Amino acid sequence: MDRTMNNIWGIILAAGSGTRLAEAVGGERKQYLEYKAAPLFWHCARTFSRVAAIDGLVFVFPPDDTPSMEKRLKQYFKAEDLGVKWTVVPGGARRQDSVRNALSGLPAKCEGVLVHDSARPFVSARIITNLIDALREGAQGVVPAIPVTDTVKRVDGSTVTETLNRAELAAVQTPQAFDARILREAHDRADTEGWEVTDDASMVERLAPVTVIRGEAANIKITVPEDLKRLKETKTPTPCVGWGYDVHRFGGDNDRPFVLGGVPIPGGPTIVAHSDGDVLLHALADAILGTFGGGDIGSHFPDTNPKFKNADSAVLLREVLIMAEQAGTRIVHVDLTVITQVPRLAPHAAQIAKNICRLLGLEPHQVNFKATTEEKLGFTGEKKGIKAVASVTGLREM
Repeated sequence: MDRTMNNIWGIILAAGSGTRLAEAVGGERKQYLEYKAAPLFWHCARTFSRVAAIDGLVFVFPPDDTPSMEKRLKQYFKAEDLGVKWTVVPGGARRQDSVRNALSGLPAKCEGVLVHDSARPFVSARIITNLIDALREGAQGVVPAIPVTDTVKRVDGSTVTETLNRAELAAVQTPQAFDARILREAHDRADTEGWEVTDDASMVERLAPVTVIRGEAANIKITVPEDLKRLKETKTPTPCVGWGYDVHRFGGDNDRPFVLGGVPIPGGPTIVAHSDGDVLLHALADAILGTFGGGDIGSHFPDTNPKFKNADSAVLLREVLIMAEQAGTRIVHVDLTVITQVPRLAPHAAQIAKNICRLLGLEPHQVNFKATTEEKLGFTGEKKGIKAVASVTGLREM
């Protein structure tokens, strides 16, 4: 049964003491440990905010930390607005007390709630989306779980008393999603009847069936010192593509000589330009900037600045390559096209490609250069100018 469920909030639990990790991290609470320059709880918040159905977040911190963490969160949201409502509440003595406090911070009209441990910073937006879909399909409680692969035995001291059927077992993760009404009811019952639980699903199970969806092995919980290895920044090469386009007019006798890809072309038309007018290197530089979100060459080397008058485009390209290196981008392939009616570029194609290889430090198989006309159409066909396009593929260390 599909149902409309509006006003869905997430609870980010960051009130634990992390006693099993305390010695290994110098006493710092694990929820404040940093991964890629941000604390674990903020990574969780980022992922929740990427799910369109999430309306807001409740952050739960240790009572003594709550005022300072609220100020810190204001700074985080100012620097990186996640686009969701948020509030902060103090935690309790037990996990279930922290969740109960968080429920009081939800708006009255909240219909669905997801409870998540900040010690699981690798949660994916896919899991959150799937949990919400299950709620909207009629589930009152939903948990992600992964199959147990090890044989599990019940023991009494040092004696095995039973071998459990692992086909019937699953390792449950967070976030766990619930109809807000039933989760509130479960916590009210737990408070009045003295239930002691380790997760919210074990409360709700006493009142209604809880649905299981497939979790993710990557959604691990930082619990023991060995888990800290997961927080070491491992740079993963991520493919990135940039695209560049540039145009120059042909000029009269007093304008720039024709240079393409750093190669002078004898007998070519002159170019109207502030720099040396190398349309191909300009397009290439823009494409490289595109691989790491670096803007365009006009913002870095404006033609209003006399410093760049008559500038050698190869020098500007070198500056752009330094920016790419600083951004962690390594160029691995370029594909270049020049569109012009004149001059004929086929005799110069090999030399242009060779010079691009030299400028970029690439092998011949990594640079493709081609030239074409527009069959006498448009401004290039009328021999009024030249244009170039460049596609650059890079690997960026993230």
